[in-house]
Amino acid sequence: METYTKLDKLGEGTYATVFKGKSRLTDNLVALKEIRLEHEEGAPCTAIREVSLLKDLKHNNIVTLHDIVHTEKSLTLVFEYLEKDLKQYMDDCGNFLSLNAVKCFLFQLLRGLAYCHQRRILHRDLKPQNLLINDKGELKLADFGLARAKSVPIKTFSNEVVTLWYRPPDVLLGSTDYSTSIDMWGVGCIFYEMASGYPLFPGSTVEDELHLIFRTLGTPTEASWHGIESNTDFLGYKFPRYGGEPLGSKVPRLGGDGPRLLLQFLKFEPKTRISAAEAMKHPYFDSLGPNIHKLPDTASIFTIPGLQLNRTSS
Repeated sequence: METYTKLDKLGEGTYATVFKGKSRLTDNLVALKEIRLEHEEGAPCTAIREVSLLKDLKHNNIVTLHDIVHTEKSLTLVFEYLEKDLKQYMDDCGNFLSLNAVKCFLFQLLRGLAYCHQRRILHRDLKPQNLLINDKGELKLADFGLARAKSVPIKTFSNEVVTLWYRPPDVLLGSTDYSTSIDMWGVGCIFYEMASGYPLFPGSTVEDELHLIFRTLGTPTEASWHGIESNTDFLGYKFPRYGGEPLGSKVPRLGGDGPRLLLQFLKFEPKTRISAAEAMKHPYFDSLGPNIHKLPDTASIFTIPGLQLNRTSS
């Protein structure tokens, strides 16, 4: 670790601590994610396997892993440093993002995800805190694929509650048949939250989360979700038959194409959810211009002439 100087502690998780740091070679700021290896829980060997995947991801909308430092007691992942996450960014804007910022951030999120999904890498834990933003307005996916366990836990072994707000109903109802669609539900929830300033489904328990989802989108039936009426978890909860409510009316400022895209993310049946690559071609993004689809992976969307992040006006 003599290559890096630790500065402030940025956060502490179950088996990892994140520090702001500085490279002694380049003087650049970095984020040091130190994973303790003494815990059996949290399987550091899976972290090591995942890291080799992350090293190969070279994309403007995915946080860059610069280096890996492995000692007997810890594994330190050295990432590029970004000033804040999307949650902090929204808090700083009084939870009111300009429509231009919503569109630019959503497109970048989809762009990073499409790149990963093409390589069969899932994120599995999308939430505003895992999307990092720099001073140019570039959004980058962080904490990618480090949750490789077969079932995503509700609580970690230290009893930290893992947020349920961005988790799809198929996973809440016990599915471990993960595919890229697991991430697309979370994209829909984040899209709504950026546009409205409020989380869409802020549930406190699995049952509460499902109630909120069904109250908004309607309780699923065999016609709307094949196989749901033989799902034992679903039957066990005995949900009322909610009719649902028009989602567009909850975010009127999005206009016509925005709510239509939002509903494509929030489909009950995983295989019917829009993919990241398809979503990028949705008419909602037409105003960004045709060149947005021709960028090399490592180029920022803000290299397109005339495209910039408008932080304030709607």
